[in-house]
Amino acid sequence: MFISEAFASGGGFSGQDIMATVIQLGLIFVIFYLLLIRPQQVKVKQHNEMLMAIKPGDKIVTGGGIYGKVVKSDGANITVEIAAGVQVVVNRVTIRDVVEEENTKSKTIAKKDSKKK
Repeated sequence: MFISEAFASGGGFSGQDIMATVIQLGLIFVIFYLLLIRPQQVKVKQHNEMLMAIKPGDKIVTGGGIYGKVVKSDGANITVEIAAGVQVVVNRVTIRDVVEEENTKSKTIAKKDSKKK
């Protein structure tokens, strides 16, 4: 007596409603894969290739922001010279990037110029 006729009719989801929902969820997953997951996988692969290609003589920057020159590379550890006669051993995975000599020189010159002012 208190139940409205719309609820009492017993209608439910039809096969088309369920299929439309599955298609929408599938499209959302595909969009997330193409925009978020795949680019991140490519970036991780490139970073791992860069880490494996590090050799003595390369200039690197660690995750902590320390610039140095690779002295010795053996397995998971790399010996880095950060100043004349100062060498530290870092884990290979903590290296953020291999830098070019031009970049480090221009940063050093910019720091010296800013200190003079």
